[in-house]
Amino acid sequence: MRIGLLTEGGYPYATGESRLWCDRLVRGLAPHEFDVYALSRSARQEEAGWVDLPPQVRCVRTAPLWAPEDDGHTYGRRERRRFAEHFGALVTGVCAEDDTTGAASSFAEGLYGLAELAAERGGLYAALRSELAVRTLESACRTPGARRGVAAATVPDYLDVVDQLERALRPLSLDWYGEQALGAVDLCHAASGGSAALPGLLAKRFFGTPLLVTEYGVQLRAHYLSTGEAPRSAPVRALLAAFQGRLAGEVYRQAALLTPGNTHARRWQERCGADRARLRTVYPGMASERFTEVGEDEESGDPATLVWVGRVEPAKDLIALLHAFADVRRAQPDVRLRIIAAPVREPGADAYVAHCRALAAQLFPDEAPGAHAVGENPVSFEEIGGPEAPTLAEAYAAGAVVVLSSVVEGFPISLVEAMFCARATVSTDVGAVVEVIGGTGLVVPPRNPRALADACLALLRDPERRYRLGAAARARALELFTVEQNLAAFRGIYLELLSRSPVRRRAAEGVPFAHPAEAYVPGSWADQPVSTTGGTGAPDA
Repeated sequence: MRIGLLTEGGYPYATGESRLWCDRLVRGLAPHEFDVYALSRSARQEEAGWVDLPPQVRCVRTAPLWAPEDDGHTYGRRERRRFAEHFGALVTGVCAEDDTTGAASSFAEGLYGLAELAAERGGLYAALRSELAVRTLESACRTPGARRGVAAATVPDYLDVVDQLERALRPLSLDWYGEQALGAVDLCHAASGGSAALPGLLAKRFFGTPLLVTEYGVQLRAHYLSTGEAPRSAPVRALLAAFQGRLAGEVYRQAALLTPGNTHARRWQERCGADRARLRTVYPGMASERFTEVGEDEESGDPATLVWVGRVEPAKDLIALLHAFADVRRAQPDVRLRIIAAPVREPGADAYVAHCRALAAQLFPDEAPGAHAVGENPVSFEEIGGPEAPTLAEAYAAGAVVVLSSVVEGFPISLVEAMFCARATVSTDVGAVVEVIGGTGLVVPPRNPRALADACLALLRDPERRYRLGAAARARALELFTVEQNLAAFRGIYLELLSRSPVRRRAAEGVPFAHPAEAYVPGSWADQPVSTTGGTGAPDA
């Protein structure tokens, strides 16, 4: 089978989202061939290069979402009228309230109309940044029945929105939609929603290619949570959110199957109009081998140490963790807290780390056991790869209890890693935490330091309970969250979707199923002796 793998800001680039998952998918499903269609998000990502690609990747096509792609074409009067009609339909669907009849169909009509115009004439970059586009958007915003707040948009707001729409719709202008490109694949598999799925929508529109969409982090939710590079006005935020919502709804309607990574993502998809009959949860596959030694050693880990592991950012709420640890120390003075951060930090993380360090110094002045000893703070800030935690597995092995204090979380990867290490965990009830932990750890409300402290103390004081919960957590993680279960799920899904799709002739390959089934079986069938009954096997005696 030939798969068109659609990505945005990830595989095959060496940095970005879904990189590891896509690499494991491509390598694990080796009998299938993959054509990768990748959208890059920045010059830095492209400069970092690609990961090593396995031989089953037949070709890679890339396009930037961050740089202008002007083909130099401009429209005459007829094309401008056609563009105004299609773009008007798209922005009318964006500006209309969610419950307005026909808003979703108007958006879809405009989207596919712009795609067809781009395929025939090009010139979409210049048209989307033209005065005509701005006037069309302004007219849609001022139409009776438009969303509340968009009527207050000003000319700078329209310019900002048009700029963002041009970037999001840039995949419509790519040369990926020929018979020798996406027209030649059996299935399009989008590694996320949003712009990554746009080529899949057009492949289905032009060639009838089935579309599979996997979302381990829902793009619409990520857009809502994103602050962006610069603050935007309320009308701009409303219009961009509405566009992402309409795009998500169209992707979910056209996909043959949606595979959310957890129930939390599944609920988001259902709210955006996804059909429950076409939803199938497939948990992310994570490599468990590197945690095996730690997971099988019940005695590893300091029984008086709490460990936090992850990316340092405000959503992880280390401030609440530090206040909770102050309560823990008052009840059990010998406990330590090790905050072990991933080496790759988000923008602004250094300022947040500095704030957390200052709070830790204020809450826990350096303590010394005697008058002649050097004082030491019970809270340490470290990085994976440092002398105290050279590997990720050793970071989790440092303590008996692993803590997750987030206020926002999608699929909690660090929690699954702790489960692979057979660690008892204390987590906040956010995102997919309850679904992942499944009763093998303690869960408390977010932004509640007192509850977090009580749960930590309960496990620190009960070693037998820690071992029991840790063993159950490891068994659950090995059953649900390994690479093997993920590959098995997608192997079956690929075959299922292809079996339900109509056979399409391809000029390059001749008739469908031209190669006999035995051609794909290892070994040489030509060398097998032929029996007198007409089958292959040993010769008759």
